[in-house]
Amino acid sequence: MEFTIILYILFGIGFLFFFNWLMGYKKGNITIDFDERYFNKKEYVEAIKNKLESEGKEVAYKGNGRFNIDGKNYLLIERNVSMGGVPLQRTILKIEK
Repeated sequence: MEFTIILYILFGIGFLFFFNWLMGYKKGNITIDFDERYFNKKEYVEAIKNKLESEGKEVAYKGNGRFNIDGKNYLLIERNVSMGGVPLQRTILKIEK
């Protein structure tokens, strides 16, 4: 009985860490949620650049989903997440090592 409870707790903690990794919550990553959806890649990249520049960052798009932000290289990862039944376009800029 006690073993089962401990197993459920460990499974829950593992699921929480997996979910956070999947959503891009990692040190060094930049996550952005937009109010509107972007289907055109050029408009999407422009919206990302404008958002980051409004936060005071230096941004350059290098092509192929790669950005240079404040001298560091990032890779664009797009996720579509259902939040309360409404799809949300989540932008994750993963730092490249």
